[in-house]
Amino acid sequence: MAFLSDPAPAEVLDMGCGWGELLLRVLTSAPQARGRGVDSASVSIDRARQQAMARGLLNRATFDSMPGMEAQHRLADAVICIGASQIWGPPVEDAQPLDYAAALCALRALVLPGGRLVYGEAIWSATPHPAATAPLAGRDDEFLTVDALREQIRAAGFEVVDDDQATVQEWDVFEAGYRDRFTRWLEAHDDDHPAAEQVRRQYEEQRAAYEEGYRGVLGMAYFCLRG
Repeated sequence: MAFLSDPAPAEVLDMGCGWGELLLRVLTSAPQARGRGVDSASVSIDRARQQAMARGLLNRATFDSMPGMEAQHRLADAVICIGASQIWGPPVEDAQPLDYAAALCALRALVLPGGRLVYGEAIWSATPHPAATAPLAGRDDEFLTVDALREQIRAAGFEVVDDDQATVQEWDVFEAGYRDRFTRWLEAHDDDHPAAEQVRRQYEEQRAAYEEGYRGVLGMAYFCLRG
């Protein structure tokens, strides 16, 4: 967050903002900044607005529920895009390679000259194998390696100021949290609930996909970039 908030930006834009946590943290660190979060999921936008209200930031933060492609008329000197490159590519259900180049080109157009972008996206952190790709798009070319992604970032006109990758331990925590929603549902419902077997199956499928599949292969890279 220090990269985006120091020096303090005037406008912050979060593409694919989810619950708006990162945007709100930047606004907390930069009291003069205004921010806008965009996400296609209305449930996430509602949650983001609630969080902004709870933190007293609703007067400086706006959240819009719309496809990201419709939000490209407003530029900012600080932009966030974490795991949302699919906004500018084919639908996820088409199981096509992630179009990093299209995303980076669009993001470059959103960042004011000299502005900053925090960009995070999935990568292959190890050579993909069938057990790893099967629960995903089922193809080796779905993601890039971190080195190949760095080349695309530079080709899009960004300067790489810093970069990092999520550790396997951080992935373990993330995946455990994701599966926890199934656990909470099962704890709140009787074993003979009509949907209980399906929820148990979803839990096991997700556990197997990760622990027996893409753990240590699917990674996440984060870049601090200057336009």
